[in-house]
Order: sequence, then C-alpha cells, then structure tokens
Amino acid sequence: MDWFGASDYWLARLVFQRGLAALYLVAFVAAALQFTALLGERGMTPIPRFVARVPWRAAPSLFRLHYSDRFFAGCAWGGAAVAAGLLAGVDGLVPLWAAMLLWLVPWALYLSIVNVGQTWYGFGWESLLLEVGFLAVFLGNDEVAPPVLVLFLLRWVLFRLEFGAGLIKMRGDACWRKLTCLDFHHETQPMPNPLSWFFHHLPRPLHRVEVAANHVTQLAVPFLLFTPQPLATWAAALMIVTQLWLIASGNFAWLNWLAIVLAASALDLSALHTPPALPEAPLWYEIVVIALTAVVAALSYRPVRNLLSRRQSMNRSYDSLHLVNTYGAFGSVGRVRQEIVVEGTAEEVPRPESGWLAYEFKGKPGDPRRLPRQFAPYHLRLDWMMWFAALSPAYARPWFEGLVERLLEGDRDTLRLLRHSPFPADAPPVHIRARVYRYRFTTWRELRETGAWWERTYVREFLPPTRLR
Repeated sequence: MDWFGASDYWLARLVFQRGLAALYLVAFVAAALQFTALLGERGMTPIPRFVARVPWRAAPSLFRLHYSDRFFAGCAWGGAAVAAGLLAGVDGLVPLWAAMLLWLVPWALYLSIVNVGQTWYGFGWESLLLEVGFLAVFLGNDEVAPPVLVLFLLRWVLFRLEFGAGLIKMRGDACWRKLTCLDFHHETQPMPNPLSWFFHHLPRPLHRVEVAANHVTQLAVPFLLFTPQPLATWAAALMIVTQLWLIASGNFAWLNWLAIVLAASALDLSALHTPPALPEAPLWYEIVVIALTAVVAALSYRPVRNLLSRRQSMNRSYDSLHLVNTYGAFGSVGRVRQEIVVEGTAEEVPRPESGWLAYEFKGKPGDPRRLPRQFAPYHLRLDWMMWFAALSPAYARPWFEGLVERLLEGDRDTLRLLRHSPFPADAPPVHIRARVYRYRFTTWRELRETGAWWERTYVREFLPPTRLR
C-alpha cells in the first residue's frame, strides 16, 4: 500500500458505492412521486413562494434559476437515472475525472431539492445523504486505490452519527440512563413497522439489555473505528448488526441503511477478494483529496463544539451545502402515542358523531385493525409530519391548512399520498375535521379477541369541521 491509497479496501469501496447509489435512487424516486402535492406550484408549501423570500446564499438550488413542476420532475427522475447508472457500475467504465463528475451530479441535484424542500426535508438523513454523497465524489474508481484520507473522512461521519446519537440520549431523557426507554419507544416511534408490536412486547429485562447494548455501540465502539485492523472491522460490523436490529423494529427512511453503507467502508474485506493491482493516483487527484480533507477539518469545528456542548443540537447543518453536519436521534422518548385522524363528511350540516369517514394514510397508524407496514428505506414525508403535528400544532402550521384545502377540493396529487380516501376525487367531502386520539398497542389477549393491533381513545379536537370558503 502506498502512502495515499489503500488497496485492501477495494471491495469495501465497491460495496459502499453501490449501496450509496441504491439509496440515492430511493431518495430521488421518493422526491419524484411526492413533490407535486407537497412542494409543487399548487402544493401545500410551494417552492416558488419559498425561493421568493429566502436568499440564494441561505439555500442554493437549481430551482432558483427556474422552477416548474415539469422541471422538478425532470431533475428528480434524472437524478434517479444517474443513480441507477452508478448502481450498475458505469463509474468504473469511464476515466477517474469523469467518474467524479458522475458522482457529483446526484449530489448537486439532491442538494437543490433539499434546499427548497422546507419542512418536508428537515430530517437528519437528508443532510447525512448529502454529506456522504459529497465525500463519495472523491473516493475514486478502479483507476486508483481508495484514498486513505477519504476512507478516514467516511469514518469521521460515522463516528459523529453514532457518538452524537449516544450523547444526546445520555444528556436528554432520563429513561435512557435508567435503561427504560424501550418500554415506550416501539409504541411511540414516528412510524412503527410490522414487527414493532412484537418488539414492544418483548420482556422488559430484554429491553434493558437492548438499551445498554445501544449505549455501548454508540458511546464506546465508535472510537474503535480509528484503530488498526481487525479492530476497526469488528467495530463496523457491530454497528451494522445494531442498525439491522433498528431496521427490523421501525421505519426510519434510509437512516439505518446509510449507516450500514458507511460502516461497510470501514470493513477490511480483502480476505474475500484479492484486491486488483491498481496504479498510483495521479498528482492532481492527490491534491484534490488533500484539499478536501483540509476543508472538512476546518468545517468540523462547529460539529465538534456541538458534541462537547451540554446544549447539544440534534440534526443540524452549519453550511448551506450540508458538507459537515451534526446528528442525533431520540433525545427524548414519548410515553404516550397520539395520532391525528382526518375525517370528511358529505353532509351540508355535519352531525357530531355520525356521517364522518376517515382518510387512511399509508404508513402512520389509523385503522386499529391494520398492522403497520414496512416502507423504509422509502420515506413517506406526509405521514412523518402528521406524527410531528400530533406532538404539537406548531409543526402543522405551515402545511396542514393546505392539506385540508386540497382534500376538500379532491386534489388527485394529494390523494395519491394516501392509502385510502373515502371520497372519490370528483366527489370530495363538504366538511373536513381532524381529531386527536391516544393509540396504544393491544395486548396479546386483546389481539386474539379483537384482531386489533391498536386500541385508541378520543383525546381532543384538532380541527373543527371546516369547509371551503
């Protein structure tokens, strides 16, 4: 191995790049299929209105040069096409400089989407995908060995992701220190999956073991990423196992899968495949990688300061290009699950307790007899924001009125975001209302007797009966 390249990580780079390309593909397809109702010209939070009031420096994006729904769709599907090509390995068929440009395309397109995505794109995994995607531009192809410095920077991202999540738990909710958070988490997490009910009913002593193991994986193991092999490989492998456990128990878009892809870049897989003989990197490439490392080191100051702060922020970007960010998850865990149920009626004078039919969302709980579905790594943005809205009406202020208006109009793009509408698009309801219910997982006995996975209780009104003016 020369001072710059690490040939033993040739296979690890391949796994990382193909995994990242697959996640890019998922992200672009999700954007293409959901943007019209959320961000389009007639969406709940239109992009043209946003770019008119936010300066370029705060949110650089291609859509500042031009916006139309057709142009957005072209960018999203174009990004998906490039990601599919990278997944198929086209970056290995072109010169090094061209491969770098290929990886730059999905990063630039997705940055343009995130920077105008407003509340719908305010999740930590958006910045994580951009930060990792930017580093992937400099990882090279089969013309060079994987650069040691870029491999180090990928581990630095993984360290901040895991260690930041561990610190914010210990500094946040006391249940993490008492090892009791998983008594509630599987039931109250944003979007349960088909196994969440079963995870919730695991014995409580096992929940304590889960939390303790999580603390070890997030607070101690990340330091081993910077040790010699095979310790670094064992640390990365342990992180992968932990992430697979999280994937089995909930829907968190591509967060866990991206953590696995990052950890894969730290694996020494040379025993599985003899690394090919690769030429030394050209001088210009070495200079570019060294410059990248210097930039990341400088931009890491504020994320590191945040890690050391008692007032640690969770999931924050410090620059508009999302180059070096801070991460964290579940600094607090809800004890009670509340859900907003949206209902409509065709009656001109609605009755309080009859004639109301419920809209069903794809991912968030609604019908108590419906088992939660698996959607991750696909991201259902409206469903996630409905969970936040149930926590506080402030989360719903920018978009909920727009959602209600579009349901009253029978807007087809909005209805496509739902699993089921009780009203056809050409015969929308006259009134819409929203009510808050407390949801809890049923017990084994209740499930056998009723066939319901949830038991719900009315809490309060969220939106009184409303009609179009």
